[in-house]
Amino acid sequence: MKKSKKILIIRFSSIGDIVLTTPLIRCIKEQRPRSEIHYLTKKEFGPILEANPYIDQIWLYDHNFKDIIPGIKSQGVEFIVDLHNNYRSNFVKKQFYKSNASFPKLNFSKWLMVNLKINLLPDIHIVDRYFQALQFLHVENDSNGVDYFIPEKDEISLDTLPVEFHKGYIAFVIGAKHNTKILPLEKVALISNRLTKPVILLGGEEDHQRGEEIVRACKNQVLNTCGKYNINQSASLIGQSEKVISNDTGLMHIAAAFKKPVLSVWGNTIPAFGMTPYFPDKDKNLSEIFEVKGLFCRPCSKIGFDKCPKGHFRCMNDQDLEGIINSLNTPQKPL
Repeated sequence: MKKSKKILIIRFSSIGDIVLTTPLIRCIKEQRPRSEIHYLTKKEFGPILEANPYIDQIWLYDHNFKDIIPGIKSQGVEFIVDLHNNYRSNFVKKQFYKSNASFPKLNFSKWLMVNLKINLLPDIHIVDRYFQALQFLHVENDSNGVDYFIPEKDEISLDTLPVEFHKGYIAFVIGAKHNTKILPLEKVALISNRLTKPVILLGGEEDHQRGEEIVRACKNQVLNTCGKYNINQSASLIGQSEKVISNDTGLMHIAAAFKKPVLSVWGNTIPAFGMTPYFPDKDKNLSEIFEVKGLFCRPCSKIGFDKCPKGHFRCMNDQDLEGIINSLNTPQKPL
């Protein structure tokens, strides 16, 4: 019997980037069913993948490769798929001397766009760029979108929420890693106050206080869950929502995995970087993008800042709030 091929996938961070690697994991396993898939990521992001049935073993990096590389080597990995492509992942690859492949990061094109506003960015999503690393394995994109699997222990029952949320709610993701990606709290409150459905605020512990301020500013039913639930529990709330509104952050991509209508709000980053919610072609109507076009200063970074470098923060302050409200209040058409 032919020996199975052991493949190591590397993507250290962060939530959204890891979720966007899940089509590759699924396609490798389904198109090369005898493959054994190992996945190396940072310890803090392990829960994102723990219930993924296509992964045979997860390796968690906790600031010291000496603790895990011997274990990975002992598994007899034959091919490395580097989906991070930085100095850490290159260090790992050098420890194995095995065949490997990575994907084009487009750093120079992004630099041109950020600094000179010269747009040479290809019209290609990062998921499709990831798949370029699988050419040697002859694995193709099945175009079925991204995956997210929630451990049974982390499923949230709607019965644990206030009764007003049992008949449907809007999930509002209020956080992001960088402040210039975050819709200001007064605008979140204004939108939430105008919605016909109750609202659940989602985010991390760092977003809890802002969530409390939003709740105090609202007359409508708004529930602040920021910091209350772990990532999988928050994903469960996303999966049971009617619609999702989100900044450019990880939960936006998790919403796409559940095929939820996603309204994404873009600040200093731009969709042209190739990180929009990734849906199958038949479901692309579920993604609606709100951004302030024509700003001379946008994008100001490919990642983000603590505050607007120009001081005006027009990329968020000038958002079409009426358009956002109307879209969220419009009933979703049956698929």
